[in-house]
Amino acid sequence: MDLTKSIDANGKAYNKTVLVLAIIIGGFMTVLTETLLNNGLANIAQGFHISLATAQWISTANLLTIGVMIPISAVFLYKFDSKKLYLTALGIFLAGTVLAYVAPTFGWLLAGRVVQAVGVGIIMPFMRNIMVLIYPANQRGMAMGITGVVIALAPAIGPTLSGWILATHTWRALFGVLIPVTVAVMVLVVVGMRKLIPTTNPPLDLPSVLYSGFGFAGILYGFSTIGSNWGLSLIVILVGAGLVALLLHRQTKLKDPMLNVTVFRYSTFNLSVVLSSLGQLSLLGMQVLVPVYLQSAFHLSALTTGLLMLPGALLMGVVNPLSGMLFDRYGIRKLAISGFLIAGLATVPFIFFTHSVSLVWVGSAYAVWMVGISLMLMQLATAGINVLPVKLIAHGNAINTMAGQIAGAIATALLISVSGIINAATHSTVLGYQVAFGVLVILLAVGVLASLRFKREPQLTPQTN
Repeated sequence: MDLTKSIDANGKAYNKTVLVLAIIIGGFMTVLTETLLNNGLANIAQGFHISLATAQWISTANLLTIGVMIPISAVFLYKFDSKKLYLTALGIFLAGTVLAYVAPTFGWLLAGRVVQAVGVGIIMPFMRNIMVLIYPANQRGMAMGITGVVIALAPAIGPTLSGWILATHTWRALFGVLIPVTVAVMVLVVVGMRKLIPTTNPPLDLPSVLYSGFGFAGILYGFSTIGSNWGLSLIVILVGAGLVALLLHRQTKLKDPMLNVTVFRYSTFNLSVVLSSLGQLSLLGMQVLVPVYLQSAFHLSALTTGLLMLPGALLMGVVNPLSGMLFDRYGIRKLAISGFLIAGLATVPFIFFTHSVSLVWVGSAYAVWMVGISLMLMQLATAGINVLPVKLIAHGNAINTMAGQIAGAIATALLISVSGIINAATHSTVLGYQVAFGVLVILLAVGVLASLRFKREPQLTPQTN
């Protein structure tokens, strides 16, 4: 991959190495916040004398805000200078982090997390879009493999890092550690970032923003709370889905749509979105199930659980770039089939694990599972983006990222609810989790079968119209 001099939107040379470094570090840091606080919820609840259910809102509110921001990210990419947009997003993230770090009450902490999430909601799709747009189609597999290290590894390593920090510090350190890193990334952006995309100043349609915000927020909130009040959650999900339908219908009437739904004319893109979402659902579902299972059935501490999962997370960081190179050479079909198959087979042992099983076997199975998911998760998104014209790439990335967020909410709600209901009904500490792992095996098997629909030839020809 060429990481030497490149030309920006103003025709000036820039160093791609510094630019990519700024994007990757900033993206890793912001995506990390999605899981960094999971181990700290109990500490936060105790510190503010609130219930764990109330403390959970700092994660739920974060997820909802990111979900609201992502659909309008495509407009931002062409409305604002790339460098200014990224600096602004990082500045918003820094402001939210500082606010959360010094928060005197839970309300201030919640506000800080929401402000943080506004920055994350801009940075996540920005990172994908820039990495796709600065590389030609035949190099995007490797580029997105590097991006996959951020999107997949950061949430995976979050529980381990937070467990290590909380062993000697309070929950405030989870925010404090992000402040100097954010400042350092902003310095990198000032030095190495350039205006990369010509701005066209597309209009921001207010009804579309409202439909998008309330629609996606409703879907995400409904799935996130379905375990506590399924009746109300179902109503909220249906209302949210109705608003999203109105959003999509409105986009077909606008000259400059916020989300260009013509991306759905490309069958490979549609299939890649479905399978990428299925992979994201499986990844987040596994990362939710395994820690809860180990702590409930094996009575392990948060730190020990994180360390047991660490080899799998690190292996993912190695395999993602390798899978990108394989994609550039062989295309998506073989990678998708192999990835879903390996992940599915590695999930099967979890169905039969009991209290007496060696933790070495558990950690090994999880590591193999991470290899499978790393082979295809980011490359599925790349396969879909590669068939789109350049003008639709930002819209395709926004739709793909949003679908992944919804899949994550579904994973958490579906698998945790299934395991909790069965455990309560059978007075078991393992049966519910075993059934949930079984559900994952079925979903991954569906992924294998659906991957057969990909063409045998790799799609490497860049689209230009």
